[in-house]
Amino acid sequence: MHVPSDVLLLCWRDTGHPQGGGSETYLERVGAELARRGARVTFLTSGYRGAARDEVRDGMRFVRAGGRISVYPVMLATILAGRIGLGPLAGRGPDVVVDTQNGVPFFSALVSAAPTVVLVHHCHREQWPVAGRLLGRVGWFIESRVSPRVHRRNRYVTVSAPSKSELVELGVDADRISVVRNGVDPLPAGIDTPASEPGQVRLCVLSRLVPHKQVEDALTVLARLRREGVDARLDVIGGGWWSDELRSAADELGVTDDVVFHGHVDERCKHELLAGARVHLMPSRKEGWGLAVVEAAQHGVPTIGYRSAAGLTDSIDDGDTGLLVDGVDELASATRKLIDNPDETRRLGRNARIKASRYSWSVTCDGFLEVFDAVRSPRARRR
Repeated sequence: MHVPSDVLLLCWRDTGHPQGGGSETYLERVGAELARRGARVTFLTSGYRGAARDEVRDGMRFVRAGGRISVYPVMLATILAGRIGLGPLAGRGPDVVVDTQNGVPFFSALVSAAPTVVLVHHCHREQWPVAGRLLGRVGWFIESRVSPRVHRRNRYVTVSAPSKSELVELGVDADRISVVRNGVDPLPAGIDTPASEPGQVRLCVLSRLVPHKQVEDALTVLARLRREGVDARLDVIGGGWWSDELRSAADELGVTDDVVFHGHVDERCKHELLAGARVHLMPSRKEGWGLAVVEAAQHGVPTIGYRSAAGLTDSIDDGDTGLLVDGVDELASATRKLIDNPDETRRLGRNARIKASRYSWSVTCDGFLEVFDAVRSPRARRR
């Protein structure tokens, strides 16, 4: 596999963004591994309060401008300016561009001379309504109709077999889609598991706090367990603009004193909280893969998630490394089942830990290099 000398990555956020999550982590880890192998990597993304417009981190150069929507035209203009010797990309000629489609892509193929790889974690059909009726319809039209047409000759990368199937349903040729699964960071050394009260059960959710993650369902599970006399506590790890609504939901359910909203935490704190959990709940409406599943699995903590979330059917082996359920009622009953059967919980956790050990960002990077070799081959360039 050949490491390209110059790679351009486009994503609407990075991991420092207040709403950054697993998809941003994925692209950054790939970029850092490419840089470690000798590539010159530039990450184009949006700006946010306190972020530098131009900085080098993890061997990559980050260029930030624009906001949630304006980042798209701004970065297209940045690429165009670079081609005529202006702006932060002046004098640059990337060998390959990775264009991340978080609902909509940047359409960098329209302005860049380099081969384009479209990165899609999952399709957003279920999430677009949150953006409002008009914007949701426009967004889904772009994602489902315009993007497949514009990228009809480009290669795609996605993170799970279910996400690949979704792209095929939108008209993307299956032989142009490569599945390159997430890696996982090594565990920080010396993780301290937080102490629990005798007889207390700790559950956790690791997620951005946005509507489609449906953390309300985890709060409902907690409330039902408390009513059944289970001494359960819930750690919610992560932040987001939906946090006030979740706190209100906890108050309405009467579990305010039994849930801790930790917000954004550092890596060590995140893993300490995961290590202290009996079960990790992932009630998300949609996931491309579910990086949090593997991060919990590193500690032998199984995940219960929704079968309908698509990507979780890839990251969770139902009945072997975790459980897949249909709806909040089954989520609650499955959680109670694992609480009442610690031997089964430990069995799932052991298997989950073994599965997690198979993933690394080095392997993920190898997958990208195979795709890069394909799009940069003489035959592909002629096409």
